Amino acid sequence: MLRAVHDCGATRTRSQLTRDLGLARGTASVLVAGLAEDGLLHEEPAPEHARGRPTQVPGPHARGPLALAVDIREDAWELAACELGGRATVLGVRPHDGTPEGVLGPLGETIAAHARRLGSRVIGTGVALAGPVRHGGLVDIAHLGWRSVDVPRLLGLTPAPIVGNDTAFAALAEARRGRLQGVRVGLHLHVDFDLGGVLIVDGRPLAGASGTGAEFGHMPLTGDERPCPCGATGCWSMDVGANALLRHVGLAHGGGRGREQAELVLTTSQEAVTANATALGRGIAALVNAHDPEVVILSGHGAELYERAGETLLAACEPGLMTIRRDHPPRIEASALGWRGSLLGAMESVFDAFLTPEGLGRWRENHLDQGGDTPEEQNVTHSTLKGDKSP
Repeated sequence: MLRAVHDCGATRTRSQLTRDLGLARGTASVLVAGLAEDGLLHEEPAPEHARGRPTQVPGPHARGPLALAVDIREDAWELAACELGGRATVLGVRPHDGTPEGVLGPLGETIAAHARRLGSRVIGTGVALAGPVRHGGLVDIAHLGWRSVDVPRLLGLTPAPIVGNDTAFAALAEARRGRLQGVRVGLHLHVDFDLGGVLIVDGRPLAGASGTGAEFGHMPLTGDERPCPCGATGCWSMDVGANALLRHVGLAHGGGRGREQAELVLTTSQEAVTANATALGRGIAALVNAHDPEVVILSGHGAELYERAGETLLAACEPGLMTIRRDHPPRIEASALGWRGSLLGAMESVFDAFLTPEGLGRWRENHLDQGGDTPEEQNVTHSTLKGDKSP
C-alpha cells in the first residue's frame, strides 16, 4: 500500500488503490488505518467526488517519513526533503569551490543540522553526483579533478548516505515519474557541463559490473584526438554540453565554471547550438543501433538543445541509423522532470530502501508512541519544513 501511494504521487483514492492491489475493501480499510496509526499515512477527501460518501485519498502523514536528497553539480549543490508520494521541499541551494573537502564537509554539516531538526522523521539521505560512482561511494568527477573521493567518509553522516551517479538517478526518477514509466528498454541522456547517459531496462538503470557502466559521454565519437579530462581521447562529451558551448564561442570552460555564460550561449549563438545538436544526434544514432531502445529521453541542456534545434538533431541522427532502425526509430523526447530528475532519483533510492519489511520495522521501533493521525498537519507546509515545494 505504501509503495502504491508513493509511486502514484499520493493522487489515487483508497478505492482505486484497493482495486489496483486486488484487496478486499475491509482489508484495505484496516490496512490504511494501521498505517495512519503508525504515522505513515493520512487521508484527505478527494478534490472532486460524486454524490454520497466522500472519497478519501491516502497521502503522507504530517509526522511521516522524509528522505533527504542532494544533487551535487559541478558548481553548486541542492538539498531537499521529500515526502512519501514524491513531493520535494527545497531546503537550500549553495555554490561550492569544487574541492572534495570544500563541497562535502560543509554539505555534511548542513545535512546533519536538518536531520537534527527533523528528528526521527528522516529515513535516510540520497546523494547524486556528476561522475561515476564505484563501490558504494568512491566518486570520480573528471572536470573537478576528483579521483576516488570517498564521499560517505567526507560527508560524515550516520547512517551512511546512498550515493549514486546523477544521470542514473535522473533516469530512475524518469522511470518512476516521467516519460520512461512503463517503458521496457529506454535510453536516458543528461546534458550538463558534459554528457552522461544510462540504459533503463524494466524500470531500473543498468549499473555495470563495478557500478560505473553506461558512461556514454566517454565513447570515442568525435573522430579526433582531443584529450578529455576523463583520461580518454575523442570523447563524445567534448562536443556536447555547457563546456562544448563555451569552447565553441571561445570562452573559458572546465572546472564547473560558466553555467550562466553557457545559458547565454544557448540563447544567442545558433552556430554553437547547431554544433551541439548535431553531435548529440550522431551519438544518439550510435546508441540506438547498439541498444534498440523504445524511447530516448533528454534532460538538462539536452532538452534545451532539442527544443531549440530539434530538426537539426533528428537530421544528424537519421543517417547514422541502420536501415532496420530507420524504418521504426525510437521516440526522442524531452524529460518530464526538467533539471529536478537527479534530485528526485536520489529521493527514490532512499524510499526504495525504506519501503521494505526491514525499513518499516525500524520505523515502528522508533515511533512506538506515534499516537494516531493528525489531519490538521497533513500538508508539509503545516509541518516543520520550510522552503520551496516542487512535485
